[in-house]
Amino acid sequence: MTPSEMESRIVRYGDLQPCKTAFIDAHTPGSDQKENFTIIGGGVSESPDQHVHISIPHGFNIGAAGQPPRVTNSLHDHHTAEAFFVLSGKWRFFWGRWGDAGEVTLEEGDIFNIPTGIFRGFENIGTDYGMIMAILGGDDAGGGVMWAPQVIENAADHGLILGENGKLYDTKRQQKLPEGVAPMPSMSDEELAKRPEPTTAEVLPNHVARYWDLMALADKKPAKVLGENGILRDKPGFEVDFITRASASEAKAAAKYPTVLMPMRGHWRVTWDGGTATLAPGDTMSVPENLAHSVVPSMTGEASLYRIVATGDPAGLTWQG
Repeated sequence: MTPSEMESRIVRYGDLQPCKTAFIDAHTPGSDQKENFTIIGGGVSESPDQHVHISIPHGFNIGAAGQPPRVTNSLHDHHTAEAFFVLSGKWRFFWGRWGDAGEVTLEEGDIFNIPTGIFRGFENIGTDYGMIMAILGGDDAGGGVMWAPQVIENAADHGLILGENGKLYDTKRQQKLPEGVAPMPSMSDEELAKRPEPTTAEVLPNHVARYWDLMALADKKPAKVLGENGILRDKPGFEVDFITRASASEAKAAAKYPTVLMPMRGHWRVTWDGGTATLAPGDTMSVPENLAHSVVPSMTGEASLYRIVATGDPAGLTWQG
Protein backbone atom coordinates (compact mmCIF):
# COMPACT_ATOMS: atom_id res chain seq x y z
CA MET A 1 0.00 0.00 0.00
CA THR A 2 1.42 3.36 -1.04
CA PRO A 3 1.47 6.40 1.26
CA SER A 4 -1.14 8.12 -0.94
CA GLU A 5 -3.43 5.08 -0.74
CA MET A 6 -3.05 5.01 3.02
CA GLU A 7 -3.73 8.73 3.27
CA SER A 8 -7.25 8.03 1.99
CA ARG A 9 -7.77 6.00 5.17
CA ILE A 10 -6.65 8.83 7.45
CA VAL A 11 -9.07 11.49 8.66
CA ARG A 12 -7.18 14.50 9.96
CA TYR A 13 -8.68 16.41 12.87
CA GLY A 14 -8.52 19.65 10.90
CA ASP A 15 -10.40 18.06 7.99
CA LEU A 16 -13.38 16.81 9.99
CA GLN A 17 -16.67 17.96 8.50
CA PRO A 18 -19.37 18.67 11.10
CA CYS A 19 -23.11 18.37 10.79
CA LYS A 20 -25.22 20.71 12.91
CA THR A 21 -28.53 19.13 11.93
CA ALA A 22 -27.68 15.48 12.63
CA PHE A 23 -30.31 14.76 15.27
CA ILE A 24 -33.78 15.59 16.45
CA ASP A 25 -32.63 18.10 19.08
CA ALA A 26 -30.78 20.29 16.53
CA HIS A 27 -33.18 23.22 17.13
CA THR A 28 -33.79 22.67 20.85
CA PRO A 29 -32.28 25.50 22.95
CA GLY A 30 -29.27 24.20 24.86
CA SER A 31 -28.56 21.55 22.23
CA ASP A 32 -28.69 23.61 19.04
CA GLN A 33 -24.95 24.37 18.87
CA LYS A 34 -23.63 20.84 18.97
CA GLU A 35 -21.75 19.34 16.03
CA ASN A 36 -21.76 15.69 14.99
CA PHE A 37 -18.98 13.96 13.06
CA THR A 38 -19.18 10.59 11.30
CA ILE A 39 -15.60 9.41 10.80
CA ILE A 40 -15.85 5.68 10.02
CA GLY A 41 -19.09 3.94 9.05
CA GLY A 42 -22.54 5.33 8.45
CA GLY A 43 -23.17 6.24 12.07
CA VAL A 44 -26.64 7.01 13.37
CA SER A 45 -27.22 10.49 11.99
CA GLU A 46 -30.84 11.25 11.15
CA SER A 47 -29.90 13.93 8.59
CA PRO A 48 -28.92 13.63 4.91
CA ASP A 49 -26.49 16.51 5.56
CA GLN A 50 -24.15 14.23 7.54
CA HIS A 51 -20.79 13.68 5.80
CA VAL A 52 -19.27 10.19 6.15
CA HIS A 53 -15.47 10.32 5.91
CA ILE A 54 -14.70 6.59 5.56
CA SER A 55 -17.52 4.22 4.63
CA ILE A 56 -15.52 0.96 4.68
CA PRO A 57 -17.21 -1.56 7.05
CA HIS A 58 -15.13 -2.19 10.19
CA GLY A 59 -17.58 -4.01 12.46
CA PHE A 60 -18.00 -0.77 14.42
CA ASN A 61 -18.43 2.95 13.80
CA ILE A 62 -16.19 5.84 14.82
CA GLY A 63 -17.76 9.24 15.36
CA ALA A 64 -17.32 12.37 17.42
CA ALA A 65 -19.31 15.11 19.10
CA GLY A 66 -18.06 18.68 19.36
CA GLN A 67 -19.81 21.14 21.65
CA PRO A 68 -19.24 24.64 22.99
CA PRO A 69 -19.43 25.12 26.77
CA ARG A 70 -22.79 24.38 28.41
CA VAL A 71 -24.21 22.69 25.32
CA THR A 72 -25.98 19.39 25.97
CA ASN A 73 -26.51 16.23 23.93
CA SER A 74 -30.03 15.05 24.77
CA LEU A 75 -31.01 11.78 26.44
CA HIS A 76 -30.89 8.87 24.00
CA ASP A 77 -29.97 5.20 23.70
CA HIS A 78 -28.56 2.83 21.09
CA HIS A 79 -29.20 -0.83 20.31
CA THR A 80 -25.47 -1.62 20.51
CA ALA A 81 -22.53 -0.57 22.67
CA GLU A 82 -21.42 3.06 22.84
CA ALA A 83 -18.04 4.02 24.27
CA PHE A 84 -16.60 7.54 24.48
CA PHE A 85 -13.19 8.96 25.25
CA VAL A 86 -12.63 12.65 25.89
CA LEU A 87 -10.26 14.22 23.39
CA SER A 88 -10.57 17.74 24.75
CA GLY A 89 -12.49 19.56 27.43
CA LYS A 90 -14.36 18.51 30.55
CA TRP A 91 -17.64 16.63 30.23
CA ARG A 92 -20.53 15.58 32.44
CA PHE A 93 -22.22 12.32 31.45
CA PHE A 94 -25.63 11.54 32.95
CA TRP A 95 -28.18 8.79 32.51
CA GLY A 96 -31.65 7.51 33.33
CA ARG A 97 -35.22 8.20 32.19
CA TRP A 98 -34.92 11.84 33.26
CA GLY A 99 -31.12 12.00 33.36
CA ASP A 100 -30.99 11.92 37.15
CA ALA A 101 -30.17 8.27 37.92
CA GLY A 102 -26.44 9.02 38.06
CA GLU A 103 -23.66 11.08 36.56
CA VAL A 104 -19.88 11.23 36.19
CA THR A 105 -17.41 13.89 35.11
CA LEU A 106 -14.79 12.84 32.58
CA GLU A 107 -11.65 14.72 31.67
CA GLU A 108 -9.20 14.42 28.79
CA GLY A 109 -8.24 10.84 27.99
CA ASP A 110 -10.88 9.24 30.24
CA ILE A 111 -13.07 6.56 28.61
CA PHE A 112 -16.66 5.54 29.37
CA ASN A 113 -18.27 2.34 28.05
CA ILE A 114 -21.88 3.34 28.64
CA PRO A 115 -24.24 0.47 29.54
CA THR A 116 -26.86 -0.24 26.91
CA GLY A 117 -30.53 -0.10 27.84
CA ILE A 118 -30.34 3.27 29.59
CA PHE A 119 -30.89 6.77 28.27
CA ARG A 120 -27.68 8.80 28.34
CA GLY A 121 -26.71 12.38 27.64
CA PHE A 122 -23.64 14.54 28.00
CA GLU A 123 -22.75 18.18 28.50
CA ASN A 124 -19.56 20.15 27.95
CA ILE A 125 -18.91 21.69 31.36
CA GLY A 126 -15.49 23.10 30.43
CA THR A 127 -14.61 26.64 29.42
CA ASP A 128 -13.74 25.95 25.76
CA TYR A 129 -15.10 24.02 22.80
CA GLY A 130 -14.67 20.32 23.58
CA MET A 131 -14.58 17.09 21.59
CA ILE A 132 -15.41 13.52 22.54
CA MET A 133 -14.69 10.56 20.28
CA ALA A 134 -17.24 7.75 20.03
CA ILE A 135 -17.16 4.04 19.18
CA LEU A 136 -20.49 2.43 18.29
CA GLY A 137 -20.90 -1.33 17.89
CA GLY A 138 -21.95 -2.79 14.55
CA ASP A 139 -21.53 -1.63 10.96
CA ASP A 140 -24.95 0.05 11.10
CA ALA A 141 -24.43 1.13 14.71
CA GLY A 142 -27.51 -0.79 15.75
CA GLY A 143 -29.81 0.85 13.26
CA GLY A 144 -30.56 4.19 14.82
CA VAL A 145 -31.19 6.16 17.99
CA MET A 146 -33.91 5.82 20.62
CA TRP A 147 -34.84 9.14 22.23
CA ALA A 148 -36.36 9.83 25.61
CA PRO A 149 -40.00 10.89 25.00
CA GLN A 150 -39.45 14.42 26.27
CA VAL A 151 -36.70 14.95 23.67
CA ILE A 152 -39.12 14.15 20.84
CA GLU A 153 -41.78 16.41 22.37
CA ASN A 154 -39.36 19.32 22.82
CA ALA A 155 -38.07 18.92 19.27
CA ALA A 156 -41.60 19.16 17.83
CA ASP A 157 -42.05 22.46 19.66
CA HIS A 158 -39.03 23.76 17.72
CA GLY A 159 -39.98 22.46 14.29
CA LEU A 160 -38.27 19.07 13.98
CA ILE A 161 -40.19 15.83 13.49
CA LEU A 162 -38.59 12.37 13.31
CA GLY A 163 -40.32 9.97 10.96
CA GLU A 164 -40.74 6.28 11.67
CA ASN A 165 -38.27 5.81 8.78
CA GLY A 166 -35.54 7.34 10.97
CA LYS A 167 -35.32 10.58 8.97
CA LEU A 168 -35.71 14.13 10.19
CA TYR A 169 -38.18 16.64 8.76
CA ASP A 170 -37.81 20.35 9.47
CA THR A 171 -41.12 22.22 9.40
CA LYS A 172 -39.16 25.50 9.53
CA ARG A 173 -37.95 24.58 6.04
CA GLN A 174 -41.46 23.68 4.87
CA GLN A 175 -40.69 19.98 5.10
CA LYS A 176 -43.38 17.53 6.11
CA LEU A 177 -43.70 13.82 6.63
CA PRO A 178 -44.09 11.97 3.31
CA GLU A 179 -47.39 10.31 2.61
CA GLY A 180 -47.55 6.97 4.37
CA VAL A 181 -44.78 7.86 6.87
CA ALA A 182 -45.93 8.33 10.45
CA PRO A 183 -43.99 10.14 13.20
CA MET A 184 -41.60 8.00 15.21
CA PRO A 185 -43.69 6.73 18.15
CA SER A 186 -42.57 7.53 21.67
CA MET A 187 -41.84 4.66 23.99
CA SER A 188 -44.81 3.51 26.00
CA ASP A 189 -44.92 3.81 29.77
CA GLU A 190 -44.64 0.03 29.91
CA GLU A 191 -41.44 0.04 27.83
CA LEU A 192 -39.99 2.89 29.87
CA ALA A 193 -40.73 1.07 33.13
CA LYS A 194 -38.57 -1.86 32.00
CA ARG A 195 -35.49 0.31 31.57
CA PRO A 196 -32.93 0.01 34.39
CA GLU A 197 -31.88 3.04 36.40
CA PRO A 198 -28.38 2.07 37.57
CA THR A 199 -26.78 4.17 40.27
CA THR A 200 -23.42 5.88 39.93
CA ALA A 201 -21.98 3.32 42.36
CA GLU A 202 -23.08 0.54 40.00
CA VAL A 203 -21.82 2.17 36.82
CA LEU A 204 -18.44 3.70 37.67
CA PRO A 205 -16.43 0.62 38.75
CA ASN A 206 -17.34 -1.39 35.64
CA HIS A 207 -17.69 1.22 32.91
CA VAL A 208 -15.21 4.09 33.47
CA ALA A 209 -11.41 4.04 33.10
CA ARG A 210 -9.31 7.09 33.94
CA TYR A 211 -6.52 8.37 31.70
CA TRP A 212 -3.75 8.50 34.27
CA ASP A 213 -4.57 5.01 35.52
CA LEU A 214 -4.28 3.76 31.93
CA MET A 215 -0.97 5.59 31.54
CA ALA A 216 0.31 3.69 34.58
CA LEU A 217 -1.10 0.32 33.52
CA ALA A 218 0.42 0.58 30.02
CA ASP A 219 3.98 0.76 31.35
CA LYS A 220 5.10 -2.67 30.08
CA LYS A 221 2.58 -3.58 27.40
CA PRO A 222 -0.55 -2.02 25.93
CA ALA A 223 -3.43 -1.91 28.41
CA LYS A 224 -6.55 -3.86 27.37
CA VAL A 225 -9.13 -1.21 28.18
CA LEU A 226 -12.30 -2.76 26.82
CA GLY A 227 -12.75 -6.42 25.96
CA GLU A 228 -13.65 -9.84 27.31
CA ASN A 229 -10.57 -9.67 29.55
CA GLY A 230 -10.30 -5.90 29.68
CA ILE A 231 -10.26 -3.41 32.50
CA LEU A 232 -13.82 -2.72 31.37
CA ARG A 233 -15.19 -6.21 30.69
CA ASP A 234 -17.42 -6.32 27.66
CA LYS A 235 -17.88 -8.06 24.29
CA PRO A 236 -19.45 -5.38 22.08
CA GLY A 237 -17.92 -6.63 18.82
CA PHE A 238 -14.69 -4.65 19.24
CA GLU A 239 -11.81 -4.26 21.68
CA VAL A 240 -9.99 -1.11 22.78
CA ASP A 241 -6.30 -0.99 23.75
CA PHE A 242 -4.32 1.91 25.19
CA ILE A 243 -0.71 2.37 24.13
CA THR A 244 1.94 4.68 25.61
CA ARG A 245 5.56 5.41 24.80
CA ALA A 246 6.54 2.75 27.33
CA SER A 247 4.42 0.04 25.71
CA ALA A 248 4.82 0.93 22.02
CA SER A 249 6.87 -1.44 19.86
CA GLU A 250 8.79 -1.14 16.60
CA ALA A 251 7.80 -4.74 15.79
CA LYS A 252 5.20 -4.92 13.05
CA ALA A 253 1.97 -6.83 13.66
CA ALA A 254 -1.26 -7.37 11.72
CA ALA A 255 -4.88 -8.08 12.64
CA LYS A 256 -7.47 -9.98 10.64
CA TYR A 257 -9.82 -7.01 10.94
CA PRO A 258 -9.12 -3.33 10.20
CA THR A 259 -7.28 -1.54 13.01
CA VAL A 260 -8.22 2.01 13.97
CA LEU A 261 -5.54 4.21 15.55
CA MET A 262 -6.60 7.36 17.46
CA PRO A 263 -3.82 9.38 19.15
CA MET A 264 -4.72 11.04 22.41
CA ARG A 265 -1.43 12.79 23.15
CA GLY A 266 1.74 13.31 21.12
CA HIS A 267 2.59 12.49 17.52
CA TRP A 268 2.80 8.88 16.35
CA ARG A 269 4.59 7.31 13.40
CA VAL A 270 2.86 4.40 11.68
CA THR A 271 5.14 2.25 9.51
CA TRP A 272 4.20 -0.51 7.07
CA ASP A 273 5.88 -2.15 4.09
CA GLY A 274 5.40 0.60 1.57
CA GLY A 275 5.45 3.75 3.64
CA THR A 276 4.97 5.73 6.83
CA ALA A 277 2.45 8.24 8.12
CA THR A 278 2.44 10.54 11.13
CA LEU A 279 -0.67 11.03 13.25
CA ALA A 280 -1.52 13.86 15.64
CA PRO A 281 -4.12 14.01 18.44
CA GLY A 282 -7.62 13.97 16.98
CA ASP A 283 -6.55 12.16 13.81
CA THR A 284 -8.13 8.79 12.98
CA MET A 285 -6.37 6.15 10.87
CA SER A 286 -7.82 2.90 9.53
CA VAL A 287 -5.12 0.30 8.86
CA PRO A 288 -6.37 -2.42 6.48
CA GLU A 289 -6.84 -5.96 7.73
CA ASN A 290 -3.78 -8.25 7.47
CA LEU A 291 -1.40 -5.32 6.92
CA ALA A 292 1.59 -5.60 9.25
CA HIS A 293 2.43 -2.26 10.81
CA SER A 294 4.04 -0.64 13.82
CA VAL A 295 3.04 2.50 15.71
CA VAL A 296 5.51 4.41 17.89
CA PRO A 297 5.83 7.99 19.11
CA SER A 298 7.65 10.22 16.62
CA MET A 299 8.54 13.00 19.09
CA THR A 300 9.56 13.29 22.71
CA GLY A 301 7.05 14.12 25.41
CA GLU A 302 3.80 12.60 26.63
CA ALA A 303 2.39 10.06 24.17
CA SER A 304 -0.79 7.99 24.31
CA LEU A 305 -3.02 6.35 21.74
CA TYR A 306 -6.27 4.39 21.62
CA ARG A 307 -6.40 1.37 19.27
CA ILE A 308 -9.72 -0.24 18.27
CA VAL A 309 -10.06 -3.61 16.51
CA ALA A 310 -13.16 -5.66 15.73
CA THR A 311 -13.41 -9.11 17.30
CA GLY A 312 -15.94 -10.79 15.04
CA ASP A 313 -18.40 -11.06 17.93
CA PRO A 314 -21.90 -9.83 17.14
CA ALA A 315 -22.58 -6.24 18.11
CA GLY A 316 -25.21 -6.04 20.77
CA LEU A 317 -26.08 -5.18 24.33
CA THR A 318 -23.44 -4.53 26.95
CA TRP A 319 -22.09 -7.91 27.98
CA GLN A 320 -22.46 -8.89 31.62
CA GLY A 321 -20.72 -12.30 31.58
